[in-house]
Amino acid sequence: MEQLIFNGLTMGCIYALIAFGFILIYNAVGAVNFAQGDLVMVGSYLGILGISYWGLGLLSTMLLVIVGSAAYGYVFQRLAYYPLRDKPTITVVISCLGAGIFMKNGMQVIAGPEPLTMRGFFEQETIQLATLQVPTQSAVIIVLTILLFAIQYWFFFGTALGRRLRATANDKYAARLTGIRVRRMIALAFVISCLLAGIAGFILVPIFLASPSMGFGLVVKAWIGVVIGGFGSVPGAIVGGLIVGLLETFAASYISSAYKDVITMLVLLAVLFLRPQGIFSEAIQEKV
Repeated sequence: MEQLIFNGLTMGCIYALIAFGFILIYNAVGAVNFAQGDLVMVGSYLGILGISYWGLGLLSTMLLVIVGSAAYGYVFQRLAYYPLRDKPTITVVISCLGAGIFMKNGMQVIAGPEPLTMRGFFEQETIQLATLQVPTQSAVIIVLTILLFAIQYWFFFGTALGRRLRATANDKYAARLTGIRVRRMIALAFVISCLLAGIAGFILVPIFLASPSMGFGLVVKAWIGVVIGGFGSVPGAIVGGLIVGLLETFAASYISSAYKDVITMLVLLAVLFLRPQGIFSEAIQEKV
């Protein structure tokens, strides 16, 4: 049982990172970035490039992923969002989808269609925690995810830049009236979102084959987590991602790995019927 919980938390952390990026973009621009999974794919290939092809160390490769993902996030928002910032929301959604398709096909041309993998971060494959034999990579994923969310919490609530970003997400028109440079804050939201996706892809690739199409399954699971947790809620995105990870792990173990996705979808339908606002519902105010 404990081993299953640990395995579920490992994938749940990945889904939570992707879901958190979803919420950042949605709160900033009011649109859903369905290319978030393809941004995870970019982080995976950057990690493979650094470690497997350039022979860089772990820290150097992590720096490459961070800088590369942040730069990619800025370029992404300039091309996929910025020219359409005054257009209807659906236009931005379609633009992000198109950018995701372009990324997937571009990576297939550059790296080929065959899945790639990367060695683990440490030579020791497992570590002993009490009575559990825990895969080292899974422990890295959980610890790093906790650290990332702690840094994000400090950034959003402990810095002036984070407070300006929160103000923009809450009401960008009011934020503009107070002197906040909204365009810069939106660009920052895209950068942070892509940064989290890239790191998620990097820490995932030693246990999950990297391929140009890997983003689809990840983004679907993260989206389910967002809906279960509460659309628009940051705590909901985190908790929802963890729930999906645990749910599919237990379903694969106790029912069948062939039906784990079906079980997840049934739980999603149950949530939509019984509590459509999700676990952490956001207060809704009608405009008059």
